[in-house]
Amino acid sequence: MNHLFVDNLTVIDFAYLDPARGLVGESWIADVVLGGELDEQGMVFDFSNVKRTIKRIIDERVDHRLVIPRGYEGLSWNQDTPDTFTWALADGSHIIHRSPDEAVVWLSADRVMPSAVAALLERELLAVLPSNVTSVQINLREEELEGAYYHYVHGLKKHLGNCQRIAHGHRSPIRIDRNGKRDEELERSWAKLWQDIYVGSEEDVVRRHVDAGVAYITFEYESNQGEFALTLPEARVYMMNTDTTVEFIAAHIADELKAKFPSDTILVKAYEGVGKGAIASR
Repeated sequence: MNHLFVDNLTVIDFAYLDPARGLVGESWIADVVLGGELDEQGMVFDFSNVKRTIKRIIDERVDHRLVIPRGYEGLSWNQDTPDTFTWALADGSHIIHRSPDEAVVWLSADRVMPSAVAALLERELLAVLPSNVTSVQINLREEELEGAYYHYVHGLKKHLGNCQRIAHGHRSPIRIDRNGKRDEELERSWAKLWQDIYVGSEEDVVRRHVDAGVAYITFEYESNQGEFALTLPEARVYMMNTDTTVEFIAAHIADELKAKFPSDTILVKAYEGVGKGAIASR
């Protein structure tokens, strides 16, 4: 059998639900290997079609969505409101999510793992690729990082694309320079603060309440894809007074550090997933 490979085809920025970690932002790099017979051009698949077909399907199916493992025992929903579900967490608290269908992916598993998501994508790709392509192998992997990083989830209601979905996220490194020198301790402190965090905008809050001793916060908004709502334990949320674009995130961190070290020069390089982000200096 002949094989064609494409490394670093795309990056999937998404969120998923975990029994202990809760709502997790993630960024996976996708590598693809196609196997099959050579076509009349002497190719397994034309490289020019790889991004047009394979990347598009991977991005449309998972990118900027919330991946939900259907087999998790703590998952429940009311038949009268099928767009809303409750996710019971291991610590006794819960998460409630409501969105249009296109904002979620239902996974036939009890946990979200790269192999399970890859298997879903492999099945869908095989169904649309030419008949000479007889196998598809997708490897989903995290970027290798040397410094500090955090997993965060957010929603950008003003965005015209898929970033408007209330629960999508990223695995993001951060670089902080203080007086022209990298400060790895500050990087680690922000990474710890934002470990598995939802970064919320104050203007999207519609309710704060306490249930069984746990404080919750509910976000709601309507965008051009539909109505979105998310209820989370308040301890798993970091609030901002602005929108939560990466530009505002970088500026917020820089402002916080400048307030703590007013006589120092601060530079923050905040990533949004792999290889992109924003820079703020104070």
